[in-house]
Amino acid sequence: MKIVVVGAVAGGATAAARMRRLAEDAEILLLERGEHVSFANCGLPYYIGGVITRREALFVSPLETIRAKYGFDIRTRSEVLSIDRDRKVVWVKDLSTGQEYEEPYDKLILSTGSSPFVPPMKGIDAHNIFTLWTIEDTDRIWNFIQENDPKRAVVVGGGFIGIEMVENLVERGIECTLVELCDQVMPPFDKDMTAILEDHMRQKGVRIVLSCGIESISDGGNIVTLSDGRVLASDLTLLSIGVRPNSVLAKDAGLALGPRGHIAVNEAMQTTDPDIYAVGDVVEVNEPILGGRTAIPLAGPANKQGRFVCANILEEKTVEPYRGTVGTSVAKVFDMTAASVGMNEKQLKQKGLVYGQDYFYSLIHPMNHVTYYPGATPMVFKLLFSKDGLVLGAQIVGYDGVDKRIDVVATAIHFRGTVRDLAQLELAYAPPYGAAKDAVNFAGFAAENILKGLTDPITVEEYLKDPDRFTWLDIREEDEIATGTLPGAVTIPLSELRGRLTELDRDKHYLTFCAVGLRGYVAERMLKQHGFTVYNLLGGLRTFDALTDVPPEEAETPEGEKTMDVMPKKEERMKIFTLDVCGLSCPGPIVEVGKYLREMEEGEAVEVRATDPGFIRDVASWCENTGNTLLETSQQGGHYFATIQKGVTGKLESPTTDAGMTSTGDPKGKDKTIIVFSGSFDKVMAAFIIALGAVSMGDKVHMFFTFWGLSTLRKDLRVPVDKGFMDKMFTGMIPRGTKGMGLSQMNMMGMAPKMMRKVMKDKGITSLEDLVREAANNPDIEMTACQMTMDVMGLKQEELIDGIHIGGVASMLNDADKSQFTLFIS
Repeated sequence: MKIVVVGAVAGGATAAARMRRLAEDAEILLLERGEHVSFANCGLPYYIGGVITRREALFVSPLETIRAKYGFDIRTRSEVLSIDRDRKVVWVKDLSTGQEYEEPYDKLILSTGSSPFVPPMKGIDAHNIFTLWTIEDTDRIWNFIQENDPKRAVVVGGGFIGIEMVENLVERGIECTLVELCDQVMPPFDKDMTAILEDHMRQKGVRIVLSCGIESISDGGNIVTLSDGRVLASDLTLLSIGVRPNSVLAKDAGLALGPRGHIAVNEAMQTTDPDIYAVGDVVEVNEPILGGRTAIPLAGPANKQGRFVCANILEEKTVEPYRGTVGTSVAKVFDMTAASVGMNEKQLKQKGLVYGQDYFYSLIHPMNHVTYYPGATPMVFKLLFSKDGLVLGAQIVGYDGVDKRIDVVATAIHFRGTVRDLAQLELAYAPPYGAAKDAVNFAGFAAENILKGLTDPITVEEYLKDPDRFTWLDIREEDEIATGTLPGAVTIPLSELRGRLTELDRDKHYLTFCAVGLRGYVAERMLKQHGFTVYNLLGGLRTFDALTDVPPEEAETPEGEKTMDVMPKKEERMKIFTLDVCGLSCPGPIVEVGKYLREMEEGEAVEVRATDPGFIRDVASWCENTGNTLLETSQQGGHYFATIQKGVTGKLESPTTDAGMTSTGDPKGKDKTIIVFSGSFDKVMAAFIIALGAVSMGDKVHMFFTFWGLSTLRKDLRVPVDKGFMDKMFTGMIPRGTKGMGLSQMNMMGMAPKMMRKVMKDKGITSLEDLVREAANNPDIEMTACQMTMDVMGLKQEELIDGIHIGGVASMLNDADKSQFTLFIS
């Protein structure tokens, strides 16, 4: 049997090699139009970016090695011009000599692939206009960069190749503008997921222009005019607008094509001619999730098709069927990873499916592994499923562990798994790799809750269509709520919600929200069981902000001057560094942050990682007083994170715990600050009398407890905590609470405080213990324990009474700056 394979990349090369392994006696001819066979076309952007340093690494095997290993005839620079199906011959042209000849076949495999779409427009043939698809394309771009040192680039098209090229051009120091005709990048993803990627790319200095195409190219390729009239200056322009199947050969031969020009094949990869098969980007195959047909140009499906087709040809029947393509994909987007599989919402809606009736989705924000193990990073996980629980698709955006989760969902889809299957999966777990309840399990749990009617999730899209229908219920804790909330929201922390139900109106429809949706669900379940009408915001404030925040506007073009520089403004090209201050106690973290920012440029940012519990409050105060911008704060297990931008970008932002809400500090007003250094009964008593008196006059009071004053905040009863010998020695010298305190003068061997307590009781004077309790429960009194002296004295937070903040010197100084006066009780 003579098998002729047309096309020697991906599917074609795989088919030829597999055929040889199955049929040693078969005559195999591999015809390739280009100069190279079996090269890693997915690696081309990374060679241009310098990540892959050796050009030779792009070739799977040298041509001569392939010939020697497999013993088949390989002819490069050989273009197949036509197929004579009746005579079973192909007409071939040797591009090196111009000679044309016939080549007979018994079976023919077409793996002609696809080609980049290049729109017909003036100036498109300029020397600095490129596409990227072959080794030859790669060499042209590489040589152009080496010889011309371009400073500015325009990449047209926000698909996989466009995104990868933007990253690699930026890594080479070239400023990039990405132009995309759609209102989002990365077509396999939904807009709520791509918004995260777009924001990340902007942080890396990429200017993104959405909902806009290119109109023309002029000035020798140095000017790109957009469809809205704006003009971009460009030293290098890459067209990544999409690909078209190379199916002209099949069309001319009379083979059936799909609606977009792909070759129609069955499960055996057989065309409408029983002796002609096709694989790879050029084919249209079954869509196995909802049924129908699809064409997805990915290397994975092409290679599998090339393998399966061989047994079907040799047996002349379908023995290794190709069930279809679900489109499992993953891409590196600077520091992030984006992966998807199956159907997205756009596709489901195009098929006429209705959200909330035919399909649903869960949206969670898990970590890649347990938070107590160092290095945990977040991801956003969207799982789409039918009303029967069938898994329809998934999208994940994050940093680490994204790929393995999407592979699990892809496996479930392959076997027509359900959300129940995902919930029940037993997946590998150790602290460095995952969690006992993996992100995939959680996605399944959340989906089951929806199908069981335990929750009524409301998407951002649903809310925006009818905002008057709902009353926001912010159930984040007080410190989070203090950073700002949504307009008109009722604010009751989840920890207080059960005791404050009487504050809610049973006639209203409440929409609960937290940072990411989990606590909102807990609140929803609680309130439903108390008879309220409640919904939960799907994805929480993080998703709401991602979809409603307006991206940075591009610079307005001055009247009469249409050209805009591709270089983003400084705040748009913000570079983010990292600083690890783990293990340092107050004021160590703040000192290190100050040193680091002094070396940074205006507009640059640093993500700081600390283990000091008081760091978050300290850094907020520090930023407020130094004119730097605190972009975000978060806590993951025992680690505390803050992202700080040097300087102020228009307004001073205060920290967010998760949600991205911002607020500014209050101006200096009637606040009072009391520093309690003493551990003497009378002095502590005076401090609390003053504090409660100030509050009664409408003031806010900040009480900062340090050294011996910390004894005021200790619980009366012993709390079992692990301590070293020295810590035990120091804590043994500090009274547990106020009952063990002595007087500062005339203590009389401990008799004087007892006598004073009796006199106070006889005269109806409130005891010190009651004063402390009243102050701790008063929202206008903020009691803070000094982290550094807690460490020195061997005290743990578990030993303190409830409601105490942990802070450091920066917090105290900030409070003092905002106060009318500061008292030092020593």
